[in-house]
Amino acid sequence: MKSYQGTFVKQNGDERTMSFVRLTDMPEDFIATKVKGTGKKATLTEGRELVWDLDAAAFRVFNWKTVVGEVTEAEIEETEKIENNA
Repeated sequence: MKSYQGTFVKQNGDERTMSFVRLTDMPEDFIATKVKGTGKKATLTEGRELVWDLDAAAFRVFNWKTVVGEVTEAEIEETEKIENNA
């Protein structure tokens, strides 16, 4: 499974570095166990993407419009990181 690491500028002006997995790269059964609520899809502004933060073991938003430097890509074992941190 692909993972990514990148830094972006948050709304408050702080920089945040995040290691994450894009939801499209995650197993559907894993996502199903984490999603709660009404089933309504959140509306994000352009350039923002809901991702799984590997360090926080939670959903977070990554802002592609304010990326600092490059976003790097790596391969991880599918169950290795997402389940160990969950």
